Amino acid sequence: MVRVLWVACLVFCISISDLNAQEAKKWTLKECVDIALENNLRIKRSVYSVETAKANLLQSKGQFLPTINAFGSYTKNYGRALNPTTNLFVDRNSTTISPSVSGNLPLFQGLRIQNSFKQSQRDMLASNEDLQKAKNDVILNVVSLYINVIFNKELLDNARFQLRSSMTQLDRIKKQVEAGSLSMSNQLNQEATVATNELNVINQENTLNLSLLQLKQAMQVPGSEQMDVEVPAIPAEDLVLDSNAESIYQAAVASMPEIKASMLRVQSAEYALKASRGSYLPRLALNASISSNSSDLNSKSSFVGDQSVLIPSTRVSAVTAGGENVYNLVPNGYFVSEKYTHNQQLEDNVFKNFAVQLNIPILNGFATRSSVQRAKINKDIADIVVKETQNTLRQTIETAYNDALAAVRTYNASQKQVGAQEEAFRMNKQRFDVGALSIIEYQISENDLYRAKSDLTRAKYNFVFRKKVLDFYQGKPIEY
Repeated sequence: MVRVLWVACLVFCISISDLNAQEAKKWTLKECVDIALENNLRIKRSVYSVETAKANLLQSKGQFLPTINAFGSYTKNYGRALNPTTNLFVDRNSTTISPSVSGNLPLFQGLRIQNSFKQSQRDMLASNEDLQKAKNDVILNVVSLYINVIFNKELLDNARFQLRSSMTQLDRIKKQVEAGSLSMSNQLNQEATVATNELNVINQENTLNLSLLQLKQAMQVPGSEQMDVEVPAIPAEDLVLDSNAESIYQAAVASMPEIKASMLRVQSAEYALKASRGSYLPRLALNASISSNSSDLNSKSSFVGDQSVLIPSTRVSAVTAGGENVYNLVPNGYFVSEKYTHNQQLEDNVFKNFAVQLNIPILNGFATRSSVQRAKINKDIADIVVKETQNTLRQTIETAYNDALAAVRTYNASQKQVGAQEEAFRMNKQRFDVGALSIIEYQISENDLYRAKSDLTRAKYNFVFRKKVLDFYQGKPIEY
């Protein structure tokens, strides 16, 4: 009973596994590339580099604008303090308010602002090209892994075909052994061949699973996700090499982002050098400011006529006609004491300043000369980077072209080999069926055909990948 349950469970698990395999989505090359571009972390870092370059460009634009700053202070003084309006010391607690606004407009800075702006422009464009280079690297990697999966799928199909063929042959040999026309050694030899072919199938399945895992990792998707790839029909033109290395290189120089980025950085270094040399020239700027202050130490009085407050009068005596003294109260005047408010003080104490500032550099400890020398060195390094990038690109293309040329020759030779092996196997099978060929000779012929097909598959996809790489360097889209 336990054995029956175990068998039933095993069958159920196998059925579920087959169902999952059937449900696995078949991804096209374009879909794999799109997912990889969306998930790749290097590309995301490059995107942030572009955003940083944009922020630097915005800052360099702002250098053309005036600088305006507002200041303000609120001070509480205790004890002896200086009246900011009268500049006299007083011994009492006080509160002081001092607002101000100042601005600076650069009129001439030795063209440093203009050159720095152009430098930031080139840096931003170079960052965009770096981003495209990161995308290109991801695309090429995914294409390589995708083609590797297809290659392993075909090798697995060849291994399964060989296994089925050997199992069919084993059934025939068993019948012949039972009939007495063949010895038992033939059956045992064929069983060993079937076991070897089963091992080949398992090895190819493992290789295929590993290549699928590598493709998933390049796409940044979980390894547990069920996945299969669509085997495209390869057009006949993809199996023909119709360009030479020099023409491919010339097309690549005009289109590859790494070349554009290196050239843009040369321009950036040139503008940086011009900006550094601008420090030798005089600088002219326009300055302006407005400020005020107030303090509760200030007060003022004013006379009014409404007799709000009566000031004590002076007693004055007068003599009448009869000789009597008469005393009258004669007021000296009426006035009110108003509080001198902060708003009134701020209005009364406004101070405006306007100045044109000229700065002529004479000696600054060789700082400008050192800056210019460093800028020259950076420019020379940028020129070297351009040459290095061009040389690397040329070497890569020449190597890829040489590999593609070798692959197409191997592919053509493998096609002839497969044709010859298929014909030889067909004839040997006929001879084996009539008993004119031994089982050993038959197995050798079958193995030769399997190896020839495997070599043809390897040569075909090796050439397809090399050809796609060359097409990519020519600016052609990689599509399947």
